[in-house]
Amino acid sequence: MNKFLRKQLSIILFIFIPIIFLWHPNWLGLLGIQPYWPLFWLLPWSMINGSIYGLIFGLFLGLILDSLTLDSNFTQIPGLILCGVWFGRIKIHSDIFVGHFRYGLICSIGSFFCSTLYFLQILFKNFSDSSFLLYIPSVQNILAEVFLTGFFAPFFCSRLFRLFKFSVRKAQY
Repeated sequence: MNKFLRKQLSIILFIFIPIIFLWHPNWLGLLGIQPYWPLFWLLPWSMINGSIYGLIFGLFLGLILDSLTLDSNFTQIPGLILCGVWFGRIKIHSDIFVGHFRYGLICSIGSFFCSTLYFLQILFKNFSDSSFLLYIPSVQNILAEVFLTGFFAPFFCSRLFRLFKFSVRKAQY
């Protein structure tokens, strides 16, 4: 049983992403905005397993999160797929201090990319509307999400990276 849990630890933690996404803890937010939770799991997992698995699990994360949202007109799939592929191409550094803060920068860029793709979908859908300029203040939401994701990423990603590395190493023996 213990060996099974070690082997499946990443999948078990994968299940918690929609729970946190729906829980939306207010004490971790800024201006009512939350960090982009899927990137905290996707970054360390893709770094360990590579680009192909990053693509596959980016797709799965996008499908799960799109099925949870009420508005089905917009999707998170393209951003998560591209981030999963990009995260899988990042090499693991031996310098722990640099790697720790690098998580914040990488997740900030990934969050900006995913949020911008989502915003562009909304903008293109409402472009013919005469009130599409009302969506411009949502840039503040994007920047708040990018900041929070970059702020919390070193903590969450480094912990998950160690857990995933430990579970892979223990599962092999």
